[in-house]
Amino acid sequence: MKARPRAFKRRTFRRIRAQSSQSTAADHHNVYVVVLDRSAGTFRKVLLLNPDRDPKKPIVYVGLTGLTPKERFANHKAGIKSSSLVRRYGIRLLPELHEHLNPMPYAAAAQMEKDLAEDLRRAGYTVVGGH
Repeated sequence: MKARPRAFKRRTFRRIRAQSSQSTAADHHNVYVVVLDRSAGTFRKVLLLNPDRDPKKPIVYVGLTGLTPKERFANHKAGIKSSSLVRRYGIRLLPELHEHLNPMPYAAAAQMEKDLAEDLRRAGYTVVGGH
């Protein structure tokens, strides 16, 4: 298992855990990270979003879902409410980057999605998604 980048923001994660040490039924949203094939990095949009990318690090998609990450990835691959990049170039989930964060309430997950994408970009990953 690979180590997480050290630059991850912890403010959102700490705030979520401080509010509730136990998960409730409302805490069913998850952030997830999908590894994309290298050929996804040839798109102009992807290159413009990641000017400081490290070509040695993988291209990833960061998303948010009310399903489990596995179910959401299966939906992407099946074309159900999917990102075209994940449908065409998605390889697998990268649980070591998101598993420790889930589950959480929707508002926290929406903020965590943005923070996670920003942190991965700062660490040199080529990131798509994470709106």
